[in-house]
Amino acid sequence: MPLKIGMISLGCPKNQVNAERMLALITNAGMEIADDLDGADAVIVNTCGFIDDAKREAIESILEVVELKKQGLVGAVIAAGCLAERYRGEMMEEIPELDAVLGLGANEAIVDHIKTVCAGDRAVAFPDLGCLPLSGERLRTTPAHWAYLQIADGCSNHCTYCKIPSIRGRYRSRPMDDIITEAKQLAADGVKELILIAQDTTRYGGDLPEKTTLAELLRHLCGIDGILWIRLLYAYPDAVTDELIDVIAAQPKIVKYIDLPLQHADDAILSAMGRRGTQAELRTLIAKLRERVRGIAIRTTFITGFPGEDEESFAQLAAFVRDMRFEKLGVFAFSPQDGTPAYALEPQVPAQTAAARAENLMQLQNRIVLEQTRARIGQTFAVVVENYDNYTDSYQGRCMFDAPDIDNVIYLTSAAPLDDGDFVNAVVLGERDGDLLGRVCE
Repeated sequence: MPLKIGMISLGCPKNQVNAERMLALITNAGMEIADDLDGADAVIVNTCGFIDDAKREAIESILEVVELKKQGLVGAVIAAGCLAERYRGEMMEEIPELDAVLGLGANEAIVDHIKTVCAGDRAVAFPDLGCLPLSGERLRTTPAHWAYLQIADGCSNHCTYCKIPSIRGRYRSRPMDDIITEAKQLAADGVKELILIAQDTTRYGGDLPEKTTLAELLRHLCGIDGILWIRLLYAYPDAVTDELIDVIAAQPKIVKYIDLPLQHADDAILSAMGRRGTQAELRTLIAKLRERVRGIAIRTTFITGFPGEDEESFAQLAAFVRDMRFEKLGVFAFSPQDGTPAYALEPQVPAQTAAARAENLMQLQNRIVLEQTRARIGQTFAVVVENYDNYTDSYQGRCMFDAPDIDNVIYLTSAAPLDDGDFVNAVVLGERDGDLLGRVCE
C-alpha cells in the first residue's frame, strides 16, 4: 500500500506554490495524496508566519492535526513553511507531538523526510534557503483555467515591520527562460490566466547576470498562445517604471489591474517603515497609472497603528484614501513582529486604537467602493466564468479587475450554457454587497 499523505497549506500564494511543488514530489514518489486527513500516514502543515493572525492560524492547524494523531486518526505530523523556518528552535520544544519541523530549504527533500517520520523517527532540517526550488513540476491546486506563476522569491527591501527577508532570504529572480518554459507548459495544460507573484514582482531581474526587467518578461509572456489574461500582484511602488507602465498599457493580454501595497501615506510613518518615497511621489505615481492605463484598477493595502502614528498622521492616511479612491483596498492593524526594528519603536500605538483606525479606514473605503460599483451598472466588461452557483441559480465569475480569492465576483445569467474557464462579455445590471450582477451579452 502506498503511503497516504495529507497537506494543509496556509498563507499566501507563494506558500501555495511551494505546497504544489511538494505535492508533485510526493506523487512522483508513488505516494498518495489524501482527500481526507483521516487515515493519512503523515500530514504536512505548510505554515505561514508573517503576522500574528497567520501565526495563530498555523499553530491552531498544527494542534488540530496533533489531536487527530492522539486519536489515532493520522500518523506523523510535519510542520513546514514559514512558521517552521522562523521559529526553528522552538517548534519541537513547544509542540513535542510534532514528528518533523522542516525549514523552507527542506522542501526539495520532502519525500525523504516523509519516509523518515513514517518509519518512526523524527526529522529536523533547515538547509540553506538557496535550496528552496523556484521551479519544477507542480500539482496545481487552483482551478484549471488560472494559475500562479512565481517569478522570484525572498525580499531585499527590509521594511522595518517585516520578517520576510529573514524568513525567506534575499531576493532571488528565476531565470527568464525558466519562467517562460513553465508558462508555456501551463498554457498547454489549459491555463488561460497567469497571475505573477513574488514578494516584490517589480524587482524582477535586477539580480540576474543579464539584468532583465519585469517589463521585458511581460512582453515575452504576452506572446504565448493560449494565455488570455496576465495579472500583476505585489508591485512595489518605487519600482514601477515608465517602461512597465507602457507595457501594461500597450499589451492587451495584461489586465488593467495592479496590486500596489502602499502601507501608509504620512511621510514620517513611511520613513519609519523603511518605505522608499513620499506621499507626493505616491500621488504622482497613481495619477500617472490612471492617465496612461485607461480603466486600471489599483489594489492596495495599508497598516494602521504603526509606532508613532498619531491622530494627525492617521488623518493624512484617511485623506489620502479619500482622495485616491482606490478600487480595491485592505487594511491591517499593526502587528509587532519580534526581531524586526519596528518591534521596539516608540511610541507604540495601543492595539485597540490601531484596530479602530483600521475599521474607520475600511468604512471610508466601503463607501467609495459602493459608489464605484454602482457606477459600473450598464457597462460591459470581460469576465471569466468560475463556476455555477446553485445558491443563486447563476454563474459566478470574475471581471478583469478582480483577482481570485481576494476580490469580488460577478453573478451572471446566460441564455446559453457556460463552462468553467469560459471568457465572455457581460453587461452589469446591478450590485449586491459589493458584488456585481450581470448578464452575458448575446
